[in-house]
Amino acid sequence: MRVTVDRGRCVGSGSCALAVPDVFDQSPRDGRVVLVMQTPDPHLHEATEAAADFCPVSAITVGER
Repeated sequence: MRVTVDRGRCVGSGSCALAVPDVFDQSPRDGRVVLVMQTPDPHLHEATEAAADFCPVSAITVGER
């Protein structure tokens, strides 16, 4: 799994950082998403996909490596 984020699209809802803090964080400067782990460990895949689905502006993309 490979994760990418579009910080320009992000509105800072924080749902991703709350759901999977090992993969996502929020910038203290602007509140937008910060990608902590581009290739999450397998035990984080399901939660990472759910976070992408819950993003209100589809700023998270999950694909294959």
